[in-house]
Amino acid sequence: MTTVDDLRERTRALLAEHDPGEALAFLRARFDAGLAWVHFPEGLGGLGLARELQSVVDAELAAAGAPGNDPEKIGIGLGMAAPTILAFGTDEQRKRLLRPLWTGEEVWCQLFSEPGAGSDLAAVGTRAVRDGDGWRVTGQKVWTSNAHSAKWAILLARTDPDLPKHAGLSYFVLDMTDPGVEVRPLRQITGEAEFNEVFLTDAHIPDTLRLGEVGNGWRVAQATLMNERVAIGGRPIPREGGMIGVVAGTWRARPESRTAELHDRLLRGWVESEALRLAGMRLRQQLAVGAPGPEGSAMKLGFARLAQELSGLEVELLAEDGLRYDDWTLRRPDRVEFTGREAGYRYLRAKGNSIEGGTSEILRNIIAERILGLPTEPRADKDVPWKDLPR
Repeated sequence: MTTVDDLRERTRALLAEHDPGEALAFLRARFDAGLAWVHFPEGLGGLGLARELQSVVDAELAAAGAPGNDPEKIGIGLGMAAPTILAFGTDEQRKRLLRPLWTGEEVWCQLFSEPGAGSDLAAVGTRAVRDGDGWRVTGQKVWTSNAHSAKWAILLARTDPDLPKHAGLSYFVLDMTDPGVEVRPLRQITGEAEFNEVFLTDAHIPDTLRLGEVGNGWRVAQATLMNERVAIGGRPIPREGGMIGVVAGTWRARPESRTAELHDRLLRGWVESEALRLAGMRLRQQLAVGAPGPEGSAMKLGFARLAQELSGLEVELLAEDGLRYDDWTLRRPDRVEFTGREAGYRYLRAKGNSIEGGTSEILRNIIAERILGLPTEPRADKDVPWKDLPR
């Protein structure tokens, strides 16, 4: 049985045998040593240990100044693609995809939402049609973060329009370099193009890159979405970390802006941030013994609401300085630097938090139905073939 001391010794051996200055080679060696995700199986970046033991490895490597894998850049791969591949992928898929995903050699994006199927994801109309030993995919996806820098995409497509919308879907891994893939920037309210729209025209996917059974795509997608909401709203942060730390720092630095009303709002924000942080700790404890459930939706809902409230409070504290946002160039960032930018950027970017990763309205439905046990909303289209639905 592997103990904490054994894990420390294994980590120190990695540092002794591989030069941390050679970042990519070191990350590959770390994966091969089972120290990437210790809770993953052996041979796939892990050791089959409890998830919470990852902090032992991370602390040792951080103290040694070892390189990280830039999780802000590859968050979709780490938080959404990897757990889905582990749960539903074949042995060959896991061995081919997980290592370069974790080292950051191959960036991932998510091709789920469409212009007519965002909150109602099961209504997607992108078609995947059999073509010999593979599939030809045609359709349009939207709000795709990092599509401009991605090598791979997780894709939800309709393989049987004669079935009801939830039943006729399949889940694929798409090579974004395929000639049938076109990526166009979507300029956001911040002025930059972090998101994209993606057009697929007979893009080819070999059947070996299908995850799960044909027609089982909704179940696979649910696993991805549950992990996505935890990745967005359940990240570990220190006390007074994240946006509340930024706003508290502004409060201390701007005594001339303080009012009783703003003070009350800051205190409410601090208490709610702390409650959300502690709830996140409980959620990660649950994850240590099982897959994420609907509780992740509550975390993501709380995160989005607080980010918007606190970024608005920060702008008010800064008065006219809070309105300054000078960088309106059409940049194509490969990550969201939320707390590393000016207040005007944070205020504008936070508007998207209640949309991405599941809209707040849909998350409230999930919480009501799956956590509180309230009656489900009437769904007249539940048993209607997708091709017969009005669009």
